[in-house]
Amino acid sequence: MKNTGDQFYIEKIKKGDPASYAFLVNRYKDMAYTIALKILRNAEDAEDSAQESFVKAYQQIHKFENKSKFSTWLYTIVYRTSISKFQQNRLPVFSINEDISENYTYDFSTPQIENLLATEQSKYIKLAIGKLPQTEGLLITLFYMNENSIKEIEEITGLTESNIKVKLFRARKILEQELRFLL
Repeated sequence: MKNTGDQFYIEKIKKGDPASYAFLVNRYKDMAYTIALKILRNAEDAEDSAQESFVKAYQQIHKFENKSKFSTWLYTIVYRTSISKFQQNRLPVFSINEDISENYTYDFSTPQIENLLATEQSKYIKLAIGKLPQTEGLLITLFYMNENSIKEIEEITGLTESNIKVKLFRARKILEQELRFLL
């Protein structure tokens, strides 16, 4: 996913073509929802937060200067909106939602048995990530599943590079324990 494609649509939006925003929403809605869900741990609140974030991003698109990737800028808005909503709610909601629509595609050109095993593994991995503390779960998702760099995660979350690395290290250790049976 190169930024140049995004930039084409961003320029069209800035020139008064709001319909082009649908492309960006479709491209980033799944990860926006996943980020919100990792923070809010409630599907309905996560949907609200992701939608609110897209509205904010649209309203602020003229401020986007292409200094970072559009996705990084957007995920920063999603992160801050979700944290704000979480602090407003302040109700301890700790349900693990298994219906995460992350749209990750796996290309296995192997027999169906291996596909089934991969699906099973994926389910256990998602469950294990869901058990992680909120921040660690988000960092693991951004770093490994969305392939954001440490620098991008720093930008999105406002955490320091060393703090991110420590939290990722701890999260990996916890996941290693949780998922030892898969190894």
